[in-house]
Amino acid sequence: MRTSNPAFGGNAFQAQYGGAIDASARMTLSGTVNKTGILLLCVMATASWTWHLFTQTHDMSAVAPYLMLGVFGGLIFALATIFKKTWAPVTAPLYALCEGLFLGGISAVFELRYPGIAFQAVCLTFGTLLALLLAYSSGLIRATRKFQIGVMAATGGIALFYMFQMIMGLFHVQFLAINGSGPLSIGISVFVVIIAALNLVLDFAYIEQGVNAGAPKYMEWYGGFSLLVTLVWLYLEILRLLSKINSRR
Repeated sequence: MRTSNPAFGGNAFQAQYGGAIDASARMTLSGTVNKTGILLLCVMATASWTWHLFTQTHDMSAVAPYLMLGVFGGLIFALATIFKKTWAPVTAPLYALCEGLFLGGISAVFELRYPGIAFQAVCLTFGTLLALLLAYSSGLIRATRKFQIGVMAATGGIALFYMFQMIMGLFHVQFLAINGSGPLSIGISVFVVIIAALNLVLDFAYIEQGVNAGAPKYMEWYGGFSLLVTLVWLYLEILRLLSKINSRR
């Protein structure tokens, strides 16, 4: 995502907008917080629906079409938002609704096997968000250029590895030592969770830069979208980690 790009360090926003936009039409921190809240409500609305549908039927085929709609719809709207930021007021909420369809169904599947896991994952996700927000606002953690490059490199490496796994999976090659429940697998999941969490710091810095540079109002939606993408990734990785830990019991 763009929030992992070192190009957002320094005066990236200032060079683009230069504070030339009228004050009433500029991005604000409170506006971004509100937009992020709206996106989270969109996720919760559709997630609750697919969760309820699966828990009532316990039939994966009943929610599978909605999961697929969530995956592919979310991908389409995410790409549209990234490449056409002016569309963010429309595409970001649509992305959130699609992600909710996917998250509700997949969380219910995990919950059926490991009761209580979804609630634990939600609490850990938002607990991590709050902790890092406090650390960032207090200056304990800063998104320096070296920090950005390190997180970007790790994030890119994880993405490439996941793509490699998907390709090898087409040839029925499985990485049991990594995807199982052994110490190595759990250790890798912990590392991925940490990297996903650190991406939140880059999102905070990105939003702060946009506000300081006087970015246009639609960037509030884009800032909320960037934060939501990271939260979704973090939640899924925490869910995966907890499932590995629970499977050892």
